[in-house]
Amino acid sequence: MSYTWYGVQMRSIECLHFTMGGKLRARSTITDHNGRCDYEVTLNDQWVFRELTLQCPDDRRLEVQRGTDGTWSVNSEPRPDLAGAIDIDLAFSPFTNTLPIRRLNLTIGSRAEITTAYIDVPSFRVLPDPQAYTRIAVNLYLYESLDSDFSRQITVDADGFVIDYPGLYSRNPPPGWSQYPP
Repeated sequence: MSYTWYGVQMRSIECLHFTMGGKLRARSTITDHNGRCDYEVTLNDQWVFRELTLQCPDDRRLEVQRGTDGTWSVNSEPRPDLAGAIDIDLAFSPFTNTLPIRRLNLTIGSRAEITTAYIDVPSFRVLPDPQAYTRIAVNLYLYESLDSDFSRQITVDADGFVIDYPGLYSRNPPPGWSQYPP
């Protein structure tokens, strides 16, 4: 399966290819005003995060792993502060919203509070980040940051992949934007 997202607030384009099998794997390229970043995410068959490799301009590379025992490492350094996290959240990609949406499999009206390993680019900082997801309708979720006042209603397709993340990302090119990448 292939997906394309357009950055609305920060003009960008992401092209992601997703494969299923014994492992779930996403390979993606994001192009914005800073250049191109490539990443690969590996999940188990329950949508639980296992590995991320992120390569950005200037040959900067980030590797994040979550072991089957729940231990985390960032660039081979243990990160006990991430112990409560199961998912990652890439600041520049709507794909990582799919991980908790699929893994939690919430019923309509249900809410779950989670912690993610939030990855900021360009700093490459990896921090624990409390969040909540509420399933409002079949294809609509409320995303809430629990350490700020940020929230958005996210529309997803039948497979849980973001269609519209208002003000941030859309699978449709924004009106008036004729040239991608930026």
